[in-house]
Amino acid sequence: QVQLVQSGGGLVQAGGSLRLSCAASGRTFSTYTMGWFRQAPGKEREFVAAISWNGGSTYYADSVKGRFTISRDNPKKTVYLQMNSLKPEDTAVYYCAADSPTLLGPFASWGQGTQVTVSS
Repeated sequence: QVQLVQSGGGLVQAGGSLRLSCAASGRTFSTYTMGWFRQAPGKEREFVAAISWNGGSTYYADSVKGRFTISRDNPKKTVYLQMNSLKPEDTAVYYCAADSPTLLGPFASWGQGTQVTVSS
């Protein structure tokens, strides 16, 4: 099972940008589909974005399409989520996830989560 360590996040005003990073351990990162999910207070965890093992395919939730970009750097074993034009409704704990047979999961490993707060 791969270990995932997240960084980034924080407090930003609406319309601002943040970048989340997720660093993985292990030698097989380059073979993993990677994803980002989020969970807002009182809500279920929801899918945000996913990227295939070589970055050739990506998939986004409709709510973030055109604003968020998922990318990966396989030599650095890191996946990123660039978030632009942030809205208060993007406020949530964001989780990275690794190792799924498809872009939509299920994912086998999860990061510790990082808080993103967007103020209006």
